[in-house]
Amino acid sequence: MIRTLTRRYTLRTSSSCNRTRMSSDNSGKYHQNLIPDANDDDDGMDIRNEEQSMVHQNVGAGTPHHDLQSDMEMMKERFAKLLLGEDMSGGGKGVYSALALSNAVTNLAASIFGEKGKLEPLAPERKARWRKEMDWLLSVTDHIVEFVPSQQISKDGTNMEVMVTRQRSDLLANIPGLLKLDAILIETLDNFGQEQEFWYVSKNENQDMDNSSQRDDKWWHPIVKVPENGLSETSRKRLQYQKESVNQVLKAAMNINAQVLSEIQIPESYIDSLPKNGRESLGDSIYKSITVDSFDPLQFLSAMDFSTEHKVLDFKNRIEASILIWKRKMNQKDGWNPWGSGISSGKRELFEVRAETILLLLKQQFPGVAQSSLDISKIQENRDVGLAIQESYSRVLESLAFSVMSRIEDVLHADSLTRTLRCSEIDCSGDTDTLGIK
Repeated sequence: MIRTLTRRYTLRTSSSCNRTRMSSDNSGKYHQNLIPDANDDDDGMDIRNEEQSMVHQNVGAGTPHHDLQSDMEMMKERFAKLLLGEDMSGGGKGVYSALALSNAVTNLAASIFGEKGKLEPLAPERKARWRKEMDWLLSVTDHIVEFVPSQQISKDGTNMEVMVTRQRSDLLANIPGLLKLDAILIETLDNFGQEQEFWYVSKNENQDMDNSSQRDDKWWHPIVKVPENGLSETSRKRLQYQKESVNQVLKAAMNINAQVLSEIQIPESYIDSLPKNGRESLGDSIYKSITVDSFDPLQFLSAMDFSTEHKVLDFKNRIEASILIWKRKMNQKDGWNPWGSGISSGKRELFEVRAETILLLLKQQFPGVAQSSLDISKIQENRDVGLAIQESYSRVLESLAFSVMSRIEDVLHADSLTRTLRCSEIDCSGDTDTLGIK
């Protein structure tokens, strides 16, 4: 950590001497906080003070040495809070270090990105703070190592095999990938700093606008406006390309997050809270639909009521619980156990496969849904710092990617409505190519 700041100070000094512009080489993230923080008021004050400090450093006549000292003090304060498990009173009531780091990443992303309501670049001071503080948090992973064999030649020429340390293999594989995804998202937001063919207005400024141009499930966001004839073909294609690029980032972040969560041990407290069988977890109606002889997962999902996020999350919790119940029954089939029933192992395995298929399709259909009870329980009870950083980093990137993609879809939706309305006004039946409507 000290090494990181020292390296940054050296770069700044060199840049000052050569009068060249230095660019940072780190990146960032966001999502909702999982654990209520008893020190929210203190955190808000810290954030405001840090933002003011950043402005003074960027605008004022601060020297590189002063910047380094300020960063060092801020870093010490951050890590002191992490070491105390977020309990600055020192009363021993802090959380695990893994959860403290996870919350630190989550809270940092929330304060930097918030809920993206517009497609616009990050403010320079926010981007700098995101990269700097994520650099601090990720520096912890440099010291999570494992022993691996290596060849070494002694002074007398003898070839020996010795054990050396290197960064743990999962961190070595995932952290560079997450940094790359982070950089793509920041670059995508930066691209919207150029002149665009769309803009935003508040609801108060747009009283006469047709309400059909605003999606009902996003009423709190600013309203997107496009030219009377819609977006140009070039602009539309660029937005489609950016949407696909962000969608790939979303899928990659989701895959990493799912992989990391699968490696975290399921807490006993969650297992103890489960019902005794799958029928009780799912309910009679859902259970009968899953256990019929002829089962179509797509048809099953289309018949479900997912009108609200709460209903989606409740269904996700039920499916995950039933999968775990069926797995435990198959693993504990020898001897008596409280999970036993009259269903054969073959049928349980079939039901489990069906439930896992439903869960996969559900995650693909609703990528922005909140964390399930199982996921939250894992994150809260996890003791592995390396897994905690990977999970939280991938989660906030997943959330940011979903938010950016949703905002792009809002623009394309407004463009589609505008072109359809324009076409109806000029009666362009049979000549939709003129406006690019397909």
